[in-house]
Amino acid sequence: MTTPPAHAAGTLTIGDRTVHRLGFGAMRITGPGIWGPPRDHDQAIAVLRRAVELGVDFIDTADSYGPFISEDLIAEALHPYDHVMIATKGGLLRTGPNAWPVLGEPDYLRQCVEMSLRRLGVERIDLWQLHRIDANYPLEDQLSAVAELQQQGKIAHLGLSQVSVEQLQAAQRIAPIVSVQNLYNLVDRSSEELLDHCTEHGIAFIPWFPVATGQLAAPGGPLEELAASTGHTPAQLALAWLLHRSPMMLPIPGTGSVDHLEENVAAAQVDLDGETIAALSALAGSIPTQQPRA
Repeated sequence: MTTPPAHAAGTLTIGDRTVHRLGFGAMRITGPGIWGPPRDHDQAIAVLRRAVELGVDFIDTADSYGPFISEDLIAEALHPYDHVMIATKGGLLRTGPNAWPVLGEPDYLRQCVEMSLRRLGVERIDLWQLHRIDANYPLEDQLSAVAELQQQGKIAHLGLSQVSVEQLQAAQRIAPIVSVQNLYNLVDRSSEELLDHCTEHGIAFIPWFPVATGQLAAPGGPLEELAASTGHTPAQLALAWLLHRSPMMLPIPGTGSVDHLEENVAAAQVDLDGETIAALSALAGSIPTQQPRA
């Protein structure tokens, strides 16, 4: 039996679950501006199912993707999930395409969890992540609200998104945190301190925007020449570098295309030599990066 390509990335443990270190981010299976249904519903379903066929067993989504559309599609394509870990997030409102107001009101966060349970068709969410800390409410109030639901068995594990080391440590005094999801890629390493902290303490680090939404893979981009010399695509080099950077790294490249999905997952099989790693590492800050939501 052929080993699925995603398995070449190796594994890490999130709470009591072991997953392979190349996941799938399900934001871009929705419509333009991460708003409304996808242009091609059947293709979105095909992408999700093909990801699992390729050995992906960690899928990241959020109630704000669509909103709600991504979770609905995941349930349609993959329920009852078998050995696939489904992670979702809550704590943002959606008021229109590309609009992402933060809301950490405790009752709203409870509602986020309850509605994600319903849409995903599960009694317990594998990993629920606070999409952003809302400065308008005490962190303890925000986390305690969802920690109560965890104690009730509705959430298996808790994670955070876009936080500092100090915020992570403050959160850990309130509830167990098994993962963080921050912006991080070859050219934007503003979360380097947090990544090193997670590596040291065995916390999964999920880098969103891992290929800078195509900026690193674009023709004429900073990886084009290096990719030509190695025989890999720019996206594969960017993802392989992330996997090499830390054993706690879990990239979640997203796409609405089966072809791009297969290209991304093949990055798990890329073996970088020392010279290529050094050349990739030197790219920090080589291009300006946009700042989307994740």
